[in-house]
Amino acid sequence: MSGTRSDAPVLEVKNLSITYATDEGPEVRAVTDVSFTLRRGEILGLAGESGCGKSTLAYALTRLLSPLATVTQGEVLFHRAGGSAPVDVLALSPEQLREFRWSELAIVFQSAMNALNPVMTLGAQIEDTLRAHRPAMGKTERSARAVALLRQVGIAADRLAAYPHELSGGMRQRASIAIALALEPAVVIMDEPTTALDVVVQREILSEILRLRDALGFSVMFITHDLSLLLELADRVAIMYAGRIIERGPSRALYARPRHPYSHGLIHAFPALRGPRRRALGIPGSPPDLRDAPPGCAFHPRCPLAFAACRELVPPLRAADGAPGVEVACHLYDPALSPGEPDTATIAAAYEAAAERSAS
Repeated sequence: MSGTRSDAPVLEVKNLSITYATDEGPEVRAVTDVSFTLRRGEILGLAGESGCGKSTLAYALTRLLSPLATVTQGEVLFHRAGGSAPVDVLALSPEQLREFRWSELAIVFQSAMNALNPVMTLGAQIEDTLRAHRPAMGKTERSARAVALLRQVGIAADRLAAYPHELSGGMRQRASIAIALALEPAVVIMDEPTTALDVVVQREILSEILRLRDALGFSVMFITHDLSLLLELADRVAIMYAGRIIERGPSRALYARPRHPYSHGLIHAFPALRGPRRRALGIPGSPPDLRDAPPGCAFHPRCPLAFAACRELVPPLRAADGAPGVEVACHLYDPALSPGEPDTATIAAAYEAAAERSAS
């Protein structure tokens, strides 16, 4: 694979919805009508609070959902290089899926300690992957490939004989990335791969991901609750709330002006490293119970700018005026419902006022 990036799609998700069955009560609508396109060689970030549907979406794309989960609608289309017909991932048979997964699309799980087999050495786990998916490879070739993969992610070859508990958290995460890259997939999904790591190791892992992406040309879907991290790493960012994408666009545009009040709250929940000191404001309240989501916009109970339409109508994603590639699902940007679009200062002032009311 080359490191060339292009606007050509490698993965398309169209109107995907996923529910979970429960023993009692209504089903959980974990993902609702999600659509996006991942381009060749790009990093697409997916952010949102815990429970918003990020990991469910990742497991749906890799066909790793639990038996309680059901894809109720939508398509997942994988585009191979060369212009052949796209692969319908959700329609693959078990044998086809075995050939597809890891070879075309791989995943790096959130907890590297749990993802790695604790009773197998690192080298044995890499070689096991190669043996299962590349049976024509001889032992010498597999060993050489294992060494090359570890060196690729910055791990010395002598660690092939180590067990997962003998590795640091950062090395375990690098090893998980090495296994994901073993079969040279076109897409790697990373589900919160730096959550349990300290900030120094996080920085090292992120730099490694960028270096490998540039060298090998694979696409990345990077999932995290840390929006400040995504704004540094990703080419484009999508924000999820209550199972829906509520804003997406180029990371620079999102940083310069987050349009949805939820996106604004996520970005400004982190203190700035530079500039004048400002009051850190969290988003009031908690995410909704997806078994009984609020009517209209699911964020309206927590939104400082909510008005009548927000409590009744689900806002569709719409293109933002004057911002190419940016889309937002918010009635504040619908000229038929709202008298005018709020700027960043207006959203910030509304959060300030809500915090003052809560404190009084």
